[in-house]
Amino acid sequence: MATSSLSRLTATLRNATPGELGLAAMPVLFVLLWSTGFIGAKFGLPYAEPFTFLFIRFICTLVLLVPLIIMLRASWPTSPALWGHIAVTGCLVHGTYLGGVFYGIYLGMPAGLASLLVGLQPLLTAACAGPLLGETLTKRQWLGLVLGLLGISLVLGSKLDPSESLFDGFGLGALFSVTAALLGISIGTLYQKRFCTRMPLLPGTAIQYIAAALLLGCGALLFETREVDWTPTFMLTLAWLVLILSISAILLLMALIKKGEASRVASLFYLVPPVTALQAWWLFDERLPWLGLLGMAIAIFGVVLVVKTAQNSAKA
Repeated sequence: MATSSLSRLTATLRNATPGELGLAAMPVLFVLLWSTGFIGAKFGLPYAEPFTFLFIRFICTLVLLVPLIIMLRASWPTSPALWGHIAVTGCLVHGTYLGGVFYGIYLGMPAGLASLLVGLQPLLTAACAGPLLGETLTKRQWLGLVLGLLGISLVLGSKLDPSESLFDGFGLGALFSVTAALLGISIGTLYQKRFCTRMPLLPGTAIQYIAAALLLGCGALLFETREVDWTPTFMLTLAWLVLILSISAILLLMALIKKGEASRVASLFYLVPPVTALQAWWLFDERLPWLGLLGMAIAIFGVVLVVKTAQNSAKA
């Protein structure tokens, strides 16, 4: 059976056109690029504080994105109310989410663990969708929620060091920051689904970046020194985050949505935590004990149950 399946896959790949192969690879490429955002935070934060770092990133992104919108003649929203709703999602999805992740990593949380925690977003979104959007959870989705919580408990428990005040290498501040990021991306997703269904993608993304830049700029003014060490490492990291994540990944997502492949991207998002953990192990020697690896696998399986069940319900 395995041999016949491999033969069919080989035949499919052999008969596929270059365009079909490229389309099939695009969701995987998107996830690989997206996972590097956590690694970029780890590389860049020694040279700039988190809010300052993100403010510079958003400004650089807007300098490139706005001319691209003008060149493509994309239409900006005409409703002031929609502008306001998009700005709120920008503060939540980009400001709170990225600000929380970057601050948590800045305080010592491993990039792989931060990725896993915010990777629980589909679970939290599914749990909140019922009371907020009137959606009901299936038994499989409830099972996924329980497994996700169990998995993350095992991961956090495996990091617990009795000789430390809380966790080895980071404390409650980092945990609270990444939890805020998880809440931001979850609430922002629900808010956008409720109020921003008519949002044009590129202009809407620019509005979100403007709002997030204002939010984090205020944070940098109030809580940080705003000093930046413009080393080659920092500038290369900033260029990667701007060009590859904030611009290229968004354009890739646009292409996937246009081709009707957005559901495949959603189903592959559960690969972000293990891919990030593998990159963090290779680059920074971040390690999880066996109990933590088991917890990661259980949490990811819980996310898969929730996402796949939701996709199947939507198709039905």
